[in-house]
Amino acid sequence: MSKPIAVLVGSLRKESYNLKVAKVLAKLAPSSLELKIIQIGDLPLYNEDIDAGTPPAAYTRFRNEIAACQGVLFVTPEYNRSTPAVIKNAIDVGSRPYGKSVWAKKPAGVISVSPGAIGGFAANHHLRQSLVFLDMPTLQQPEAYFGGVANAFDAQGNIAEKSQEFLQQFIDAYSSWFEKTR
Repeated sequence: MSKPIAVLVGSLRKESYNLKVAKVLAKLAPSSLELKIIQIGDLPLYNEDIDAGTPPAAYTRFRNEIAACQGVLFVTPEYNRSTPAVIKNAIDVGSRPYGKSVWAKKPAGVISVSPGAIGGFAANHHLRQSLVFLDMPTLQQPEAYFGGVANAFDAQGNIAEKSQEFLQQFIDAYSSWFEKTR
């Protein structure tokens, strides 16, 4: 039986390279894992006042979807040398209310995706700082920085062979490490 893995995509653009990469990862994942892209664009900015009592439906939906998964992959662009606000907000929503985090002990993987040459290095490492606090063991190797992504897909949305090999190595490493960690 395949294990559900949440995939959070940090770019909300319809034709996002990050979303394309997440979809490729889902296709390349071994049958032991079922990658599920979890929507985060509808989450209101975290606010403890609106979370008290009856939280917004989007908070509840998101927390339940993450709680039902056994691991998490983050596919993130880099905005201003950090992660996009939508990723940070999802992390905050999932970590509250205090003491009821849906993140704890879920094995995580991070891949940063960028048209630039350094492949979102700063966002990747900035995100990892939050994962330490959330008690999410995180795949250390291979580090995954997908630079030059604008050249990785053709006009039909097909990924170049070399890029597919890179993503295959990443998802295979995550899968193997996930099994050892769980």
